[in-house]
Amino acid sequence: MVKRISILFCFLLLLPVFAHAEDISGCIVCHNVMAGKIDFNGKVIDLNVDAKRFETSVHGAFACTECHERFHENPHVPPDSQVTPEVERLSEEVALKAKADPVALAACSKCHNEEYRDVIDSVHGKNIVEEGKSDGALCLDCHGSAHYITKSTDKDSPVNKWKVVDTCGRCHGKEELAKKYGIEANVMKSYFESFHGKKHILGHKRAPTCVNCHGYHAIKSKDDPTSPVFGTNKIKTCGKCHKGANKKFVAAITHKEPGPIPHYAEKGLIILTISVIAFTVLHVLLEAYSDLRDVLFRRRKEVEHEEGKEYSG
Repeated sequence: MVKRISILFCFLLLLPVFAHAEDISGCIVCHNVMAGKIDFNGKVIDLNVDAKRFETSVHGAFACTECHERFHENPHVPPDSQVTPEVERLSEEVALKAKADPVALAACSKCHNEEYRDVIDSVHGKNIVEEGKSDGALCLDCHGSAHYITKSTDKDSPVNKWKVVDTCGRCHGKEELAKKYGIEANVMKSYFESFHGKKHILGHKRAPTCVNCHGYHAIKSKDDPTSPVFGTNKIKTCGKCHKGANKKFVAAITHKEPGPIPHYAEKGLIILTISVIAFTVLHVLLEAYSDLRDVLFRRRKEVEHEEGKEYSG
């Protein structure tokens, strides 16, 4: 009797695990083989979810209904499950960014509440919630599909140190968006031409990227007094790497187009450097030619001299 009760108790403990596994497999078994796209409320969505990529993502152990709260395990039942109140409220704020399921997009806040609030209060979030524009960045714009999100240390993560610049550049590299919001159009170009950008390209591990100066979730406008790149705030921001940074030092760090003097000075230094290298190479070649000529000429003279002595003898 005791043995039977023990077995029943263990089964009851494992029942949520089995139910959870069934929920995941129940959805994935169909969505893994779906290869088409559908028009859902005027937005094209991809029905396919790669099972292997999902399982290795940071969300791989989650039940699908953890995020898609309106849906049931049975796909043929209308999506009408009760939604967490806070998630429901946030889903209304970010509905503009959701392709199909605003609740799933807002569900990020269940685990990442502080980060989510930071984004909503950021210049990106306010552009969505307050301005009603869809080109503000939200979670998936930076981290990629919720089904395949990996840790930031993963080399394939779009927010990895070596990819985050390109991720930011997908929006900040567009001239039309720069004109629309009145921001610098050359931010990506100026970064890659800067000392920081060149070090990043060369693979220097301590080279700063966008997030080191501007932050990541709580990004503020450069005109916001709380922004790390506003006015004298840059002294503290730059001081994290450059000890002793002062007002004059930080004034030189900007995305603004350089004036004609720095531009032509740079070109002049490049020409000067190439000229010096070319002159040095030419000098070495002429020196080598001179030595080779002297050796051959001297040898020929010696041979002629020896032949002359033999003849006269």
